Amino acid sequence: MGTSEFDEAYEDEPGHYEREEESLGEAILDATIRDLEPRPAATLREMGTIRAAVQLMLEHRLGAILVEREGAPVGIFTERDLMRRVVAAGIGLDRAIEEVMTPDPETLRLDDSVAFALNRMSVGGFRNVPIVDENGTVVGILSQREVVDYIVALLPSHVINLPPVPDLEARHEDGG
Repeated sequence: MGTSEFDEAYEDEPGHYEREEESLGEAILDATIRDLEPRPAATLREMGTIRAAVQLMLEHRLGAILVEREGAPVGIFTERDLMRRVVAAGIGLDRAIEEVMTPDPETLRLDDSVAFALNRMSVGGFRNVPIVDENGTVVGILSQREVVDYIVALLPSHVINLPPVPDLEARHEDGG
């Protein structure tokens, strides 16, 4: 049974926040990893040392480095790996990185959508995912920080204009 003109006149129009949420969702679904311009990956050969990996991470201020063999990623070494597999286990820093890396990391491609990347990161619990070309050669690495920065850029007025202390309220009319 159809709706009357009266009912149609009172149908809820999507509000500002609903339209904004829909727009944000569309932007995330339509954007590709290429649009985020992921940074080049810092790489280390599989026979490199844990010390060399940590030094690379510190020099480049990274949370992860890729371990490669002939240009292809064979592993990833992250801050989490450092804490769980090296520090907690008391392993020396002069051991080979291949002993403590996460082998065969899941990868993404530049033309994969940001939504797909978010899904893979969320489901897999990844903070960093290697980006490869059609030949499987490393072209970059995508971090959660880059995805968050992209989303923040879509909503700058909402995020940038937040008060420094979210629950802070004025005690007096003059703001004091």
